[in-house]
Amino acid sequence: MISFESDYTEGAHPQILRRLAETNLEQLPGYGTDRYCDSAKTKIREACGTPDAQVWFISGGTQTNQLVIASVLRSYEGVIAAKTGHINAHEAGAIEYTGHKVMELPQHEGRLDAAEVRGLLETFHGDENHEHMVFPGMVYISHPTEYGTLYSKAELEALHAVCAEYQIPLYMDGARLAYGLMSRATDVTLQDIARLCDIFYIGGTKCGALLGEAVVFPKGNAPEHFLTLIKQHGALLAKGRAMGIQFDTLFTDGLYFELGKHAIDRAEELKQILREKGCVFFLNSPTNQQFIVLEDRQLAKLQEKIAVSFWEKPDENHTVVRLATSWATGKESLRALAEALE
Repeated sequence: MISFESDYTEGAHPQILRRLAETNLEQLPGYGTDRYCDSAKTKIREACGTPDAQVWFISGGTQTNQLVIASVLRSYEGVIAAKTGHINAHEAGAIEYTGHKVMELPQHEGRLDAAEVRGLLETFHGDENHEHMVFPGMVYISHPTEYGTLYSKAELEALHAVCAEYQIPLYMDGARLAYGLMSRATDVTLQDIARLCDIFYIGGTKCGALLGEAVVFPKGNAPEHFLTLIKQHGALLAKGRAMGIQFDTLFTDGLYFELGKHAIDRAEELKQILREKGCVFFLNSPTNQQFIVLEDRQLAKLQEKIAVSFWEKPDENHTVVRLATSWATGKESLRALAEALE
């Protein structure tokens, strides 16, 4: 069985495994205070162009989203997200579990529209009863989105402007950030993200690491006693070295960006195969996630040899499925897919 089910079906990049093995018997302090975590943070600050940024390592994406949102919001505030946003659709109510409402807006191929965000904020503050309502306290986006689509620099600037006007933070989920940064269709850099977002994270789990995400507060704007808040959420690893070594490796000699480019190159080849086989695309994604519409009988046949992800049912006889490339996808997997699509 060949898997295009997700971009974290493999373990970790060999360079990361080698560095973990090489440092295995070093005695290091815990909780992210070791020299590898310090080195990784320095390299991330340099890559972002933010010398004053605060960087923290969290083991997974859902933990990161819950921790950041719950720590930044006041008790009476909620977070604005697209209907298809990860925190709204695929995190099992993790945000609501902390007592914060996800305030849903329409999605546009996975993206939020700045004008609609402004409309929500204007409507809220224009309501004479808003003191009795959940306050919109943050805007959440992901880049790439759940549909593999990207925000342009202009779209990010528009969202940034709205958030700045209403003095609420713009938070970017970067679980697949490497694939967004290396897309051939993007005009957004990591430095742009650090300039336009108040908080974001750099995904490792889906981009070559065994586990881990790097949360960046680019303006040195982390909540007070953030380490304590991380521990309260059960997200503070005693062996913080495990993530520090990985991110130190990913941000040495451009490896993180190299892995992102590999996945994008394979995704472009994947798209060409899907076109040649006459597949119907659900939408145009410029990143490593590709979505096609299959008749259910075609899907059943394909799944005898290829693992894909269910996405949605447009009607009773068809299914939208996702195929994802990763930092490790090989050409032999693409050849196997082409044969299976026959």
